[in-house]
Amino acid sequence: MPHTDLLEAVEQDRAEIARSTRVRVLAVAAVGPVLTGYAAVAAVLALVTAIAARALFTTTGVLAAAVPGWLGAYQVPVRIEGHELGALPLLPTLLALVLVWRTAASAAERLGVETPREAAQVVGAIVGAHAAVGLSLALLCSGGTVTIDPLAGLYYPALLSGIAAVAGVLPRAGLSRVLSERMDAVALRGLRAGLLAVAALLAAGALVLTLALALSFSTVRHLFAIEDFGGGIGMLLLSLGYLPNAVVAATAFSAGPGFALGSVVVSPMDFTGGTVPPLPLLGALPEQGQAWWLVLFAFPAAVGTLVGWVLREVDESPKVRVRAVVVASVVVAMAFAVLGGAAGGALGGGPFDPLDLRAAWLSVALVAWVAVPGAVVAWTAGPQPLRVEPEPEPEPDSDLDSDFDEDDLDDLDDSDDADDSDDDLQDSGAAELTEDEAEDDPAEEPAEDADPADEDAPADAGEQPASGR
Repeated sequence: MPHTDLLEAVEQDRAEIARSTRVRVLAVAAVGPVLTGYAAVAAVLALVTAIAARALFTTTGVLAAAVPGWLGAYQVPVRIEGHELGALPLLPTLLALVLVWRTAASAAERLGVETPREAAQVVGAIVGAHAAVGLSLALLCSGGTVTIDPLAGLYYPALLSGIAAVAGVLPRAGLSRVLSERMDAVALRGLRAGLLAVAALLAAGALVLTLALALSFSTVRHLFAIEDFGGGIGMLLLSLGYLPNAVVAATAFSAGPGFALGSVVVSPMDFTGGTVPPLPLLGALPEQGQAWWLVLFAFPAAVGTLVGWVLREVDESPKVRVRAVVVASVVVAMAFAVLGGAAGGALGGGPFDPLDLRAAWLSVALVAWVAVPGAVVAWTAGPQPLRVEPEPEPEPDSDLDSDFDEDDLDDLDDSDDADDSDDDLQDSGAAELTEDEAEDDPAEEPAEDADPADEDAPADAGEQPASGR
C-alpha cells in the first residue's frame, strides 16, 4: 500500500539521519581533544618563543616543537639528543584529561547513551584516535634531534585518554549502577573512602607546599628577578606546569619517605642539601634539616583518622569495619604508586637526574598512616556488638495480680480470718467431745469402782453359760 511504503521510507530516513548523526558525533569526540590539545600546546610555545629575548620565532618551528609537546602532555618520555626526559610536568596532563572527559560526557549526552555497549563506542572512538595520532607523531619525530619511542607514543595517549573517557561516560552508561550491584557493599564504601583519602592527602601536600613557599618567599622572588620579562614568564609557566609534581613531592615529604633530586635528598628523617636548578618553584627547598618537620606527620595521621571516622558505621561488626579501612588503604597505596611514578623520572642524565619520589616507599608509608589510625577509630567509634547475658528467671505473671483490687484483697483477708475462726471452733468442739466421751466411757473408770459380784463373771464376754435344755 502507498501509505505503508511512505511510513517505511520515513523510518528509513530517520534511521539514516540517526546513523549519520552518531558517526558525526563520534568523529568530533575522537578528533576534537587531539586538535584542541595540539593547538593549546602550540599556542603556549608560540607565546614563550615570542617573548623570549634570545629565541627565534618561526611558525614552522613552533608547529614542529608542538609535536613532542603534545606527546609530553600525555606523559610520553622524550629523548633530546639521546638524553631521556621522563619527569614531565603534570599540569598539561591534567588539562588534557579534563578535555577528554568533557568531550566524552558531551558525546554521551548527545547520543543518549544508556547501555555499556553504546558507551564503549564513544570510548573506543576516543582511544583509537589518540593511539593513531600518538603513533603517527612518534614516527614523525624519528631521525631528528628529539626522538620518541613509537610504542610509548601508542599506548600512553591511548591509556590516559581511555581512563578519562570512561570517567566521562560512566554516569550515563549505567556502569556505576552495575558496579554497585555486583561489588560488595563494604568494599564499595572502602573504595569511596580511599578516594576521599587521596584527595585529602593531596590537599595536605598542597598546604605543606604553600607553607614552604611562604617561608622561602625571598628566595623565590630573587629567582624571578634574575630573569628578564620573557624569561620570567617562561619560568612562571614552567613552575605552574610542575606544580602538581611539587604537590605530590610535598605529600611524600609529609608522609616520611620524601624525595630526591639527584644527590639532594629531602625528608623529615633524612636530609642532604646541595645545588638545585634555578627554578622558582624549587626555591621552596630548605637549605638544612629541621627537627620540627616531624610535626608534619600529623597530616597523614589525620587523614587516616578521617577514614576511620567515615567508615565507623559501615557494619555492626568491628572486623568488617576494619576490612573497609584496609580497602581504603589499598586504594591510597595504588593511587600514590601511580602519582609518584608519574611525577618523577629521568632529567636528561645531568647532575639533577633523576627526580625520584620513592613511589614504593610512599605507598607503604601511606598504607600505615591510613590503616593504623583508621582501624583504631573504626573499631572503637562504631557500634559495639551486644554482650550475651544469662536469661533472667521467669517472674510471676503480673496480669494475675492486676486483676485484684484492694477490695478483693480485703475479702481474701476476711475469708482467711473466717476460716481461722472456724478452725478454732472445730478444735474447741473436738476437745469438749473428747472430754464427754471420756466421762461416758466405762472403760475409762478405775478398777476399784467395779462390782465384786462381777468377778465371777466369765472372763470372756463371748462365752455363754451352759443351757439346761
